[in-house]
Amino acid sequence: MTKIRAAFEKGKAFIPFITCGDPDLETTAAVVREAVRNGADLVELGIPFSDPTAEGPVIQGANIRALAGGMTTDRAFALVENLRQDVTIPLVFMTYANVVFSYGADALFANCAKVGIDGIILPDLPFEEKDEFQSVSRKYGVDLISLIAPTSHQRIAMIAREAEGFLYIVSSLGVTGTRSEITTDLASIIQVVRENTDVPCAIGFGISTPAQARQMAELADGVIVGSAIIKLLQQHGTQAAPVVGAYVKEMKQGIMDL
Repeated sequence: MTKIRAAFEKGKAFIPFITCGDPDLETTAAVVREAVRNGADLVELGIPFSDPTAEGPVIQGANIRALAGGMTTDRAFALVENLRQDVTIPLVFMTYANVVFSYGADALFANCAKVGIDGIILPDLPFEEKDEFQSVSRKYGVDLISLIAPTSHQRIAMIAREAEGFLYIVSSLGVTGTRSEITTDLASIIQVVRENTDVPCAIGFGISTPAQARQMAELADGVIVGSAIIKLLQQHGTQAAPVVGAYVKEMKQGIMDL
């Protein structure tokens, strides 16, 4: 069993997303550790990119702040090395194909394996083009995590059959950001996923309250929350860690008994 799959074995998984270097790397490290202490089962770490096409204004803002503060891919690797002194849960990177190209796929995946990154999510990598990265990611034992969007339709089964790590189910059309309600027919998407793979699936995009998390966790194996956490970082800056910890605890409790 892969480390990522193990994160879903003890109940519904709560997965926070945190942009590396927003507002600085010390805060990112403190926030990750607080999230883990308060029940996070897996953490998604965003490597900032100048044109994050899948992101709404909140996470775009985090990318801009992190890059302005001097954040780089190498610094993201150094952060993970630091976290791995005591953080044992799976960590995955979320970034864009351009970051992998510019760094060099072989070098990037080799470093992921070296520092202890378990998977990578590339939202702008079309399923049909994943093979050029997948051969390298498999060489180093890093899961290339696929996304399924509401527009995937007849491709859902195909994507599910080739899934690694976990499947990221995008809850809504458009970009990341909190939503007052999620109206996509996710149950039918997840039914097709379940018919084609036993790889766990987690729903992300738009989840911000314990009630929404619970509603999504009733359908899927886990929930991913990004924009709501980035908003707390924006509000509290270098003092955000305990606030994010309390939020993660509340969200995790919302899905605990499912």
